[in-house]
Amino acid sequence: MNYWLMKSEPDVFGIDHLMAMPKKTEHWDGVRNYQARNMMRDQMKKGDLVFFYHSNCKEPGIVGIAKVVKEGYPDHTAFNPEAKYYDPKSDPENPRWYMVDIQHKRKLKRTITLQELKQHPQLEGMALLRKGNRLSVMPVDKNHWDYILGME
Repeated sequence: MNYWLMKSEPDVFGIDHLMAMPKKTEHWDGVRNYQARNMMRDQMKKGDLVFFYHSNCKEPGIVGIAKVVKEGYPDHTAFNPEAKYYDPKSDPENPRWYMVDIQHKRKLKRTITLQELKQHPQLEGMALLRKGNRLSVMPVDKNHWDYILGME
């Protein structure tokens, strides 16, 4: 099993939005970064666990856990000219962008903030904490995953 962190803005699609979806499941569309796309397309597997992270808000942090329930497949929003994430260079015959489906497992007992995560030397090397890292999808080492759950 692999572990991941996926960022979303809570006013656009937060953990409560995921919880309100049918079967508490939704596709993770709109990723337009090649490195994040490659992880979703090639590495994320059904059953992998995901930290759901609220970004670009007053208190960014990890708010819940989700599970990958469908492995990478073409992101249909790239083909729709009326969609927010339309990409005219993406072709259904040779898709450029991919997405996965995730399902809500649970909210954390509390938000573990970015500021708090930065204060723990045990999390050194975590992709989220690397200077300049702005990826919306990133791997999490099992040791870091377990340590963060222990902070709850």
